[in-house]
Amino acid sequence: MPAPLDADAIRRAPKVLLHDHLDGGLRPQTVLELADEAGYRDLPAGDAEALGRWFRQAADSGSLVRYLETFRHTVAVMQRPGAVARVAAECALDLAADGVVYAEVRMAPELLTAGGTPIEEAVEAILDGFAKGSAEAAAQGTPITVGTLLCAMRQEDRWDEVAGLVVRHRDAGVVGFDLAGPEIGFPPDRHPSAIALLDRAGAHRTVHAGEAAGVESIVAALDGARAERLGHGVRIADEVGEGDTLGPVARRVLDEQVPLEVAPSSNVQTGAYPSLAAHPVGLLHRLGFAVTVNTDNRLMSGVSATSELADVAATAGWGWDDVATVTERALAAAFVDAGERSRLLTDVLRPGYAALRA
Repeated sequence: MPAPLDADAIRRAPKVLLHDHLDGGLRPQTVLELADEAGYRDLPAGDAEALGRWFRQAADSGSLVRYLETFRHTVAVMQRPGAVARVAAECALDLAADGVVYAEVRMAPELLTAGGTPIEEAVEAILDGFAKGSAEAAAQGTPITVGTLLCAMRQEDRWDEVAGLVVRHRDAGVVGFDLAGPEIGFPPDRHPSAIALLDRAGAHRTVHAGEAAGVESIVAALDGARAERLGHGVRIADEVGEGDTLGPVARRVLDEQVPLEVAPSSNVQTGAYPSLAAHPVGLLHRLGFAVTVNTDNRLMSGVSATSELADVAATAGWGWDDVATVTERALAAAFVDAGERSRLLTDVLRPGYAALRA
C-alpha cells in the first residue's frame, strides 16, 4: 500500500528546493543570539517562541511595510562573517533534516556589507557556512547538496559587482545569479553590462518576475535578462482564460517549459492571492507548466519544504505522482552539473518515491 500523502510521509520523501532566501530562514533563537552578540536592541520580542510568532504575524499582516521590516531585523544580525556562516550552516542542517536533498539558497551579498564586511568576504562566509552545514548533515545521515545563488538588488547599482562574484565563485559553490527587489520600475535589463558579463561566462541565472507584476515582467525577465527560470512566475496565470485558453506569453512559457519557482504561502502573504485555494499552482501544474514548489522565506511564512508540499498537495488534490513530478522537474531545472543531477535522480529521488508509492 502507498504511504498516506501527509506531512509525515512527505518529510521522508527526498525533496528539491530552488527558491529559498537565506535571510528569510533564520531560526528565531539564532536571531536572538546574534542580536545579543552584535548589540542589536531593536528586536520586537525577547524569546524565541514570541519572536517566531511576531515574524509570522508581521508577514501575515497584509502590510508591505511590516513585511519588509521583518528582513530589517534578520539582515541586521547578519552583518559579521561569523554570523553569516552560522546562518548558512544552520540553513543547510534545517533543510537536510526536513528531507531536502538538493537546495539552491539565495542571498544578496550587498545587504551584508552595511557593517563594514567586504562583499567578497560576505560571499565566502555564505559558502563556508553551507560547506560546514552540509558536512555535518552528511555525518548525521541526512546528506544534502546546497548551491548558492547571489542576488543583485534591482533598485541598486551593484549588478556588475554581483555578476562578477557569481563568475569568480562558481567553482566554489555559487551556481547562479538572481535579481531580487521591486519588479515595478526596475526592469531586469537596467544594467545590460551585468547581463553581458553573465552571457560571456555562460553563467546561470534566475530572475524574480511575475510575482508583484504581471506578464510584462515575465517577458522582460526572459528577453531582457535571458532568465532560465522565473522566481515565482505565477502571474502567468493571468493569461489563462476560459476553457484553459492561453495568451501568447503563457503559451510561450508552457511551450518552452520555463521552470516556475512557485512559493504559494509567500504569495498569499504578500497579497498576490487571497488564499491557498485561490492560488493557481494547481491549475498551472494541471496545464503542464514546469511548476516547482518552494518555501521562499521559511521564517516569515512559518513553512518548510514539507509543509508547503503537503499543503499544496492537499489543496490541489495531488497524489504521489504529482509530488514526484514537481520534485523531478525541480531537479531538472537545478543549476547543477549533469553527473550530480543523474546521481540524485537515479540513486535518491526515484528510489525514495518508489518506496513511498509501493
